[in-house]
Amino acid sequence: MPANWAHSQSTDTNTSLWQKFTAFADSQQERKTMWFFLALVVQGIFFLPLPVALVYYYDAPALPVLLVTMTCFFSTIIAYMGGAGIRAVLLMSAISILIQVIMSVVVIIL
Repeated sequence: MPANWAHSQSTDTNTSLWQKFTAFADSQQERKTMWFFLALVVQGIFFLPLPVALVYYYDAPALPVLLVTMTCFFSTIIAYMGGAGIRAVLLMSAISILIQVIMSVVVIIL
């Protein structure tokens, strides 16, 4: 048995999705400003015009679609500007995008 086996650390290859996310989020701490601007651009370009398209082309109910879109947008922006941790803001951005995509699919299907 080689001498370095006793001191070698085992690598845990059975990590969960949450552990991978937290490791990624922790590595992005110094890039928080970049993520803030990316969230502004992505949500501002793709998701803020979404209520107009859904209401005009798919006859979606205007008030619920607008409320969901504005709530997702402003909650994400307030979290970034309020100084929340990088894990919270990345998770909030992902959940916000997921909510808006699900809303769009539901409106288009129905």
